[in-house]
Amino acid sequence: MVQSEERKLEEHVEGRVTARSDELPEETTAAAAPEELHKLLNNGNAHETTDNNSKDAQARIKAKLKREKSEQDRLMTEEINKLLHDMPLEKNVTCGFWIFRGDFFQRFANQTAYVLLYGIVGCIFSMTYAYFNGTITTIEKRFKIPSKNTGIISVGNDISQTLVSAVLAYYAGKGHRPRWIGFGLLTIVVFCLMTTSPHFLYGPGEDALALTKEFGALPDENATLEAIEEQRSKTLCRLTGGGAECEVGEGNFAPQVLLFVAQFISGIGGSLYYTLGVSYMDDNTKKSKTPALLSLSYFLRMLGPAIGYALASFCLRLYIAPQLHPVINNKDPRWLGAWWLGWLVMGGLLSCSGIFLSMFPKELPRAAARRMVEEKRRRERHSLKQKESTEKEQLTADLETRAEQSTAEPQASFKDMLVTFKRLTTNKTYMCNTLSNIFYLIGYTPFWIFTPKYIEVQYKQSAATSSMVTGTVALAFSAIGVLLSGFIISRYKPKARYMAAWNVICAVLVVAGVVTYAFIGCPDNERSVIVNIHNSAVNDSVTCNSACACDYVRYSPVCGENNMTYISACHAGCKMEHVRSDGRKVFYDCSCIPGARNSTFNRLTALDLANEANSRDPTGKALDTSSSMAYLELLAAGQATPGACPVNCWTQFVAFLSVMCFLKFIGAAGRASNFLVSVRCVPEKDKTAAMGFGMMLCSMFAFIPGPIFFGWIFDRMCLVWGKTCTNKGNCWLYDPESMRYTLNFTAAIFISLGAVFDFGVWYYVKDLKIFDEEIKEVEMQIVQHEEEVNAEKNTEI
Repeated sequence: MVQSEERKLEEHVEGRVTARSDELPEETTAAAAPEELHKLLNNGNAHETTDNNSKDAQARIKAKLKREKSEQDRLMTEEINKLLHDMPLEKNVTCGFWIFRGDFFQRFANQTAYVLLYGIVGCIFSMTYAYFNGTITTIEKRFKIPSKNTGIISVGNDISQTLVSAVLAYYAGKGHRPRWIGFGLLTIVVFCLMTTSPHFLYGPGEDALALTKEFGALPDENATLEAIEEQRSKTLCRLTGGGAECEVGEGNFAPQVLLFVAQFISGIGGSLYYTLGVSYMDDNTKKSKTPALLSLSYFLRMLGPAIGYALASFCLRLYIAPQLHPVINNKDPRWLGAWWLGWLVMGGLLSCSGIFLSMFPKELPRAAARRMVEEKRRRERHSLKQKESTEKEQLTADLETRAEQSTAEPQASFKDMLVTFKRLTTNKTYMCNTLSNIFYLIGYTPFWIFTPKYIEVQYKQSAATSSMVTGTVALAFSAIGVLLSGFIISRYKPKARYMAAWNVICAVLVVAGVVTYAFIGCPDNERSVIVNIHNSAVNDSVTCNSACACDYVRYSPVCGENNMTYISACHAGCKMEHVRSDGRKVFYDCSCIPGARNSTFNRLTALDLANEANSRDPTGKALDTSSSMAYLELLAAGQATPGACPVNCWTQFVAFLSVMCFLKFIGAAGRASNFLVSVRCVPEKDKTAAMGFGMMLCSMFAFIPGPIFFGWIFDRMCLVWGKTCTNKGNCWLYDPESMRYTLNFTAAIFISLGAVFDFGVWYYVKDLKIFDEEIKEVEMQIVQHEEEVNAEKNTEI
């Protein structure tokens, strides 16, 4: 009896699944077999759930279905390969243009070549932003551009993306996408050339030319030291006046306009690259391979910032006019590096790669062949249904045919664009996902832009260490996260709801990590700074530094012998400086530092001043120590050394670094799943427009206001402001404790709002199909088959 039931079950599965698999394309068969097996095995277990023989029969059925699936995959691949070999080379699948056509170029018309080239282009493109950030200080110095104007220049690309990304994505998405991407990369090349053009229009500058042999400057080894000493001496307390001077005036306005226009143009190219490039990749690959390929392109793009900063470091070591011979070295504060050189390198790389990328066909040949095979099988299946179907099935087939006809893309028009955008705004899943991205981007803003500054302020790490941590360690964990998640999704093909749930989990973990940041502080750092700024407009009382003219002295901290950090030697009331024989500098006669006689502080002695004639007064003149010993009274006051007092924040820094690496990994692990949900929740014809529309919203509500909002928060945390002749300048010193709580809790609130909308995505995404195996047509057939099986069982009973 058991054997007969096993045989009946096995024959039933063989007959039904094989008959169905002959009618379906490769991807649909892969989905039908496991689902149908699941239904039938449940029905078999209803008879004898504990029978071992029944379990063995089920195992044999699973093995047979697996073999059948492999056979169907093989047949599908053979049919595609045969079609590729036999079909004529049509225009829409031909690689190259003009004389650059032929078999040599056609061999690169495949998804592997496209993904690698697309990722390399993204790497070079992201290099441009890192290079701009790495050279902006030199550009400011050369053209005398205020920092506030630099901030306006840097958001030019976000403004253009807000204005044109949605419209460009709609129209370009209906055309030849690789050609449009090539046009976008051409605009980025124009951006590179326009950014470097101020150097060729205005030259290196008179100040830089005056420091070269060709323009009459004489090599003087002491010139650099004198320039450095003159700059440093302005940080001393000057009782006779003549302190540090304020910065007056702004440079030529024309270079600033050129730089802003260049950034604006780069936003156009960036929107075309990001929206069209990813949609082209998704349309020309099997849906199951998209996550892995997408992760690979993300990984290549992540390498760009590190390479961009390295290129900036190399170029700035060269003099701004490389053909000339400067009489100073790059340690001199007057040194200007060749900031313009890297733009030519990146522009050349982008122009070459842009030409190659635009040579890809409108549709990759293999993708076209797969589409033709699927259409052929769909027509055969429809013809078979017309012959054998009942009236109800005939009606269903007619409805499917009408649905396929209705999905044909209309011609691009302004009216259809408005209809498309309206369709997107009424798509609940898409809007929840887009709003989630907006809140995430706002919440992540301080960690993308201000992380090096945050590390310097909170844990007193050097700028080099801060940049190394954010540029290498964090990059490594982000790369691991994005690659691992992409390959796992491609391997296991989770359903949309599982991926949406993973995004919610990632959001919760990120919120927990950001809140943890708020409690990783360094108490020694927060209690080690003395802020003693004298404001004569508010308080006329005499203080220890009220006569020192420190208003325009830059922030250059010194460590007093009382183990407290002062804003500068001037603010500490130090009137003299001495350079020891080993090159270390000591400030003395400091009226604001008590002579604590700290045993750990290496104080200057009368013998040091008598033996080493390296002491200077605030005017930069050497102190005369030969006339008398009266200067000994100068040593009675406090003393200080350059630099902030050392504080032990290493343990807290390691804890912060551990949490940051975890958050980088988690954040990157959710990128692939978030993208898949965003492009699958809209109709296929709206995919590119949806990406452009989403970029427009993100630029409008996140990329532009985010830095402004968190910059305002940083300003609120400022304890000491610099001054200019007309206004206050940059912040010198922040309140570490207030920054730690305010910044992280604010970011956590925005990310929490993003998590709420992620939960909305999870709720609405329950019927969404991510991969080809999950198409709705297959599910309808499986349901019909289950009804037939149940009817047969009822008949037997």
